[in-house]
Amino acid sequence: MKKFINAPENFVDETLEGIVLAHPDQLKLHETNKRVVLRTEEKEAGKVAIVTGGGSGHLPLFLGYVGRGMADGCAVGNVFASPSAAAMADAIRACDRGAGVICLFGNYGGDKMNFKMACEDVEFDDIKTELVIAGDDVLSAPKGEEEKRRGVAGILYGYKIAGACAERGDDIKTTAEITRSALNDIRTIGFATSPCIIPEVGKPSFSIKEDEIEVGMGIHGEKGIGVRKMMTADQVAEFAVEQIMSDMPVEPGSEVSVMVNGLGATPKEELYIVFRRVANMLKDKKISIFMPHVGEFATSMEMAGLSISIFRLNEERKALLRADARTPFYTNYNL
Repeated sequence: MKKFINAPENFVDETLEGIVLAHPDQLKLHETNKRVVLRTEEKEAGKVAIVTGGGSGHLPLFLGYVGRGMADGCAVGNVFASPSAAAMADAIRACDRGAGVICLFGNYGGDKMNFKMACEDVEFDDIKTELVIAGDDVLSAPKGEEEKRRGVAGILYGYKIAGACAERGDDIKTTAEITRSALNDIRTIGFATSPCIIPEVGKPSFSIKEDEIEVGMGIHGEKGIGVRKMMTADQVAEFAVEQIMSDMPVEPGSEVSVMVNGLGATPKEELYIVFRRVANMLKDKKISIFMPHVGEFATSMEMAGLSISIFRLNEERKALLRADARTPFYTNYNL
């Protein structure tokens, strides 16, 4: 294992320390819990707060989206492991501005259990909470069993929608309803061509031959629907678009946002080649693309691969996507 680290057991804490030192105008650590990252610029009183959480190893997910117009705080776990319920409760308490807290996270057992415990804990402080769970991984469960689907890169859109609702002054119920509705119209498919190495494990998370590709892979290295012979960029794009469209039809004349997300070790040039084919396919279907996202938004350490997400839009969602946001890894102004 060759990594630019010190002791494997210090990987997460030293990562957090480095990020906060690099972005002190935007991020800070909780005073007593160093596994909680908060906005440096506190949100004004009376607005809904957005809190997230998840395992390390996915930068920019999750903590990279803490900032104005997106999340207000993040509880951080070990690599690919859920944060503790205590860290989640500390994040909720630190971020609450009197209007309640949306807990927005991916559909994983540990995260669900610990966020529920954290929400029960903060009830004693009279803090209102709403759980909003992302489950956009279309191949992780069949149609009709959407509640079992994993949350992957599409959660980025959830942060943007929820954060913009909160900034404009929506109450907690409205913010939760709009965000859930948006998440229901997001689908993602992932592909992996090489594994990653978790520092404290020290060996690859799975094995795959040089001429193979894993289709439907999750961001923790979870198995997809199968291993196939390596596909071209166009074949990857065509498979993803057709699978997503069969699960979530998009009518001609509609608008969508498309995300082509690198999993950690895929060059941006390759992501743009894939996006090129996605864009041309949607054009042929008379579907317009609004605010495309091409880059690394939800990684899996140094795993090689990518995911493709499609987000079905309406005018309100477009306005919320355009709204100002400023975080260390995602910024837009009046787009």
